[in-house]
Amino acid sequence: MRILLIEDDAVLGEAVRDYVAGLGHAVDWMQALEDARTAVSTVAYDLILLDLRLPDGSGLSLLSDLRRSGAATPVIILTAHDQISDRIEGLNSGADDYLVKPFNLGELGARMLAVSRRYAGAAVPVLEAGPLTIQLADRRVLREGEPVDLSSREWAVLARLAARPDAIVSKGQIEEALYAFGSEIESNTVEVYVSRLRKKLGKGCVETLRGIGYRLGR
Repeated sequence: MRILLIEDDAVLGEAVRDYVAGLGHAVDWMQALEDARTAVSTVAYDLILLDLRLPDGSGLSLLSDLRRSGAATPVIILTAHDQISDRIEGLNSGADDYLVKPFNLGELGARMLAVSRRYAGAAVPVLEAGPLTIQLADRRVLREGEPVDLSSREWAVLARLAARPDAIVSKGQIEEALYAFGSEIESNTVEVYVSRLRKKLGKGCVETLRGIGYRLGR
C-alpha cells in the first residue's frame, strides 16, 4: 500500500515509518499539517496514519476536510489523547480506528491490515487465482501448493493487483505502491517487476492490457 504517516515526533515517526516500510509498504512521512495537506492533494493514498497534535494545527481538521470532500481513504488516528471523549470525537470525524500512544507496532500492523481488508471487502484475505493462492494477511503466495519467495517490491506489485482482482490497475497506480516521495522511479520499473513475477509464478499470473494497465491473471 501507499501510506501517509503524519507524525511530528521524530523518534516515534521514524520507528513507525521503518516498521511499516518493513512490511513492504511505501511510506510518505509528514511532520506538519500543511505538508500533509499538500501530500493528500497530490497522491491517492491507500491508508493514512494520523497524529492529532501537530505543530501547525489539529489533525482532526485534516480528517474533517477529507470526509467533507468525499474522500474515503481509511484513517487510523495515532495520538496521546486517551480520554473516551477524544476517541468519540475522532471516530465521529471519520476515523476508521484509534490507537493510543504508546502502542505496540505489531498491533498497529494488525489494525492496518484489518482496516484495509474492510475497504477491500475481503474479510478473509485469501485469494485463489488459477494455480496461485495469495494470502494477503501473511504476505505469502503459493503456486500449486508450494510457497514462492518474493521480494518486498515483487509482493507490493502482486498485492496491488490482488486487492482488485477483477479490475485493471494502471502503471501509475502500481508505481505509487512501490515508491515513496524522494524515491527514484525508472521508466521500466513496473515492467521489470511484472517480468519477475511471471518468471516465479507463471506467465499467466499477470495480464498486460496494452496502453491501459495490468490485471491479475484469470
